[in-house]
Amino acid sequence: MNPISKHPTFTQIGIVGTGAMGRGIAQLAAQAGSLVWLYDKQPAAAAQAIAAVEAQWVKQAQKGKKSAAEVAELTKRLQLADDITQLKHCTLIVEAIVESLPVKRELMAELINSTHPDTILATNTSSLSVTAIAAGLARESNMVGFHFFNPVPLMKVVEVIPGLNTGPGVVEQLCQYAREMGHTPVVAQDTPGFIVNHAGRAYTTEALKIRSEQVASFAEIDTILKDQADFKLGPFELMDLTGLDVSHPVMESIYRQYYDEARYRPSVITAQRLTAGVLGRKTGRGFYTYTDQQIQRPPQPPVPSVEHMPPVWVSPKAARRPGIYKLLKDLGASIETAATPSANALILVAPLGLDVTTLAAVERLDPTRTLGIDMLLDDASTRRRVLATNPATRLDMKHAAWALFARDGKPVSVIKDSGGFVTQRVLAHIVNIAADMCQQGICSPADLDTAVTLGLGYPMGPLALGDHIGPGNVLEVLFNLQTVYGDTRYRPSPWLRRRGALGLSLHQTEA
Repeated sequence: MNPISKHPTFTQIGIVGTGAMGRGIAQLAAQAGSLVWLYDKQPAAAAQAIAAVEAQWVKQAQKGKKSAAEVAELTKRLQLADDITQLKHCTLIVEAIVESLPVKRELMAELINSTHPDTILATNTSSLSVTAIAAGLARESNMVGFHFFNPVPLMKVVEVIPGLNTGPGVVEQLCQYAREMGHTPVVAQDTPGFIVNHAGRAYTTEALKIRSEQVASFAEIDTILKDQADFKLGPFELMDLTGLDVSHPVMESIYRQYYDEARYRPSVITAQRLTAGVLGRKTGRGFYTYTDQQIQRPPQPPVPSVEHMPPVWVSPKAARRPGIYKLLKDLGASIETAATPSANALILVAPLGLDVTTLAAVERLDPTRTLGIDMLLDDASTRRRVLATNPATRLDMKHAAWALFARDGKPVSVIKDSGGFVTQRVLAHIVNIAADMCQQGICSPADLDTAVTLGLGYPMGPLALGDHIGPGNVLEVLFNLQTVYGDTRYRPSPWLRRRGALGLSLHQTEA
């Protein structure tokens, strides 16, 4: 057995609601050394949950991860409660029932009447206010959020959420117990979405905004974010996996709970698909189609064949201009260095947040020969290059740029013009929402990055991502997006603006 499981903070705990979440929590609690009582109003549900958890341990034993003796000892720690009054000896009770405020409040009132006055009552709610669940009930100081993620044994983070009247000692005890379970606790204020579901708004909502502008296809947006920014799943793959019957209501809920804050604005794309029942993997059709549960991806278009490659002229205002010159040299391009491009040159700009059209107009460049390249991230750190045309770009110039930047075998995506590129917009939005969460005091910067990397599987936490890109670059993208769109969606957080202006890390806290 794990040595930390011998003296758990809570020797007896109760689980009310024995679906996937309840089962997972029960498994961790037993492994932490607690005697676990499982109760469910549905006949036979608790017994089925115990059998399912035992089956997981048997599988681990078959793989050599546990001994038969360990499985037998763990199995003894799972107890069936036929009546809710059998939980009276528990010092912690975790409810994992339906996400309904009236139903949860009714259960909490029942538990208050049938348990010891010192018993901690925890809710595994993912979207409801802990304060609202506890409001007006006796023992509010002992009520707290204890939010796990599915599948519970594999998702190694748990959010501990005090309500407005929760006692500080309660939070400390649950954090310690989470560690005994082998999970990492993060403390969140009782705000819509807590940490993980709040921070996760940026990835999907901005991708939907980009798609709504016809900048690129669903699959192309996914591919760009995976190959440029190293996400494991693209936003549309992720929504297909979760299901729009889950994802879209969460988008709407957080948007409404924040009184229609523009940063969290949902999309008509998902609303329409939800209405039509096009939910994702579970229906066999979502943003992708599925055959035998296997995703069907559209083929990548072939690189065009170009007989005569034009010389390339780079705007003096291009981001990472020295890096662009080195890349062009490595690709064997003919580079022009005069103050203005020749009449036949391919013109290259590299904006941060601005669109190619705006730069062509401001810099008085021939738009028919002008394309943009995304240089927010260093080329060597990406697995794909992204170019953008403008409405006037000639087809021969588009093909020439595409063929040139694919010469070394690295894939190239050519998208339509927009403020910023796909990666710039999504990453800036992720960093900005995270910075705003810090501004609101929802959690500590360290807990935010920990929760997102463990709960969402991002390649790095949002604040670490902002530091990696450079807070000044993130600010430039956001300010320019505001200029292009005139939308408060891209309003920089004060937290980000202060640190960016001073050249500080986004993890820098104030005295």
